[in-house]
This record gives sequence, C-alpha cells and structure tokens, in this order.
Amino acid sequence: MAQWNRLIEAPPDAVWSVLSNGEAYSRFVVGTHDSWEQEGKWPAPGSALGYTLRIGPWPYRGRTISRLCEPVRRLELEAHTDLGTARIAFLVEPWGDDTLVIVDEHPLRGPTARWHNSALDALTRWRNRRMLVRLGEIAESEQERNRDRA
Repeated sequence: MAQWNRLIEAPPDAVWSVLSNGEAYSRFVVGTHDSWEQEGKWPAPGSALGYTLRIGPWPYRGRTISRLCEPVRRLELEAHTDLGTARIAFLVEPWGDDTLVIVDEHPLRGPTARWHNSALDALTRWRNRRMLVRLGEIAESEQERNRDRA
C-alpha cells in the first residue's frame, strides 16, 4: 500500500474544488497531459474521467471512474490501464485553517496487482508525494486569487 499525506495551506473546500474539477487532474496528476470529463457529472459515483499519458513519444489514453464521493471529505477512484486497475483514495481533513490530504493507492486487478511489491510502492509514494505538492500549489493559488478578488 502506497500512502502519503501533505498539509495544504488552504481550507478543505479549496482543495475539494480542485479534486471535483475533472479538467484539473492533468494539472496535478503526475504524468497526465490532458484530462476531461467522459461520463456523468464528475465526481459523482460512476462518473468517469478520460486522460492522456505520455510515455516517451507515445500517447496513452486511460480512464478513471469515481467509486465513492463524500463531498469535501473523501473521494475514491478506480484507474484503469492495460496493466490492470488501481484504487486511489483521497481523504480531506480540516487541520486548523489548513487541510491535511491523505492519498492511499494500491493495485486491484491485473498484472500490477500480481506484481505488487515494496519497490512499486516506493515508486508510487514518490509519484503521490509530487502529486500532492501540485494539488497543494493549485489549491493555495486559487485560494489566494479568491482572497485578492474579495
């Protein structure tokens, strides 16, 4: 299991605003170059995002389905690739005026689930650490813009 957390200097609703915007995923998910709402109203359970990854010069399209959504609190996703599926869970916790975000990711089905080991967990934790930094930068920047407008 690859779990990571980060304290983001923005309130939970600012963090949730980013998580609930399907087009924002390409801005914070490491390796994703484009994302779009594919089915349903993101992030309602059953809704889906499409995304494009680039592996070297080759583009790859994937799909992520929302499995559980508790607005401003919890979002659980299932990412589908040719190598199987993975569960990615975000927990959004108030922490004073800030937000503690915990991400937990692990493979569910396919070859990635069979190959799951501590080395893959370490790589996933590194990726999730970078992802949470980016998520924080976007939420904090949008929070600052909202303060400036007020």
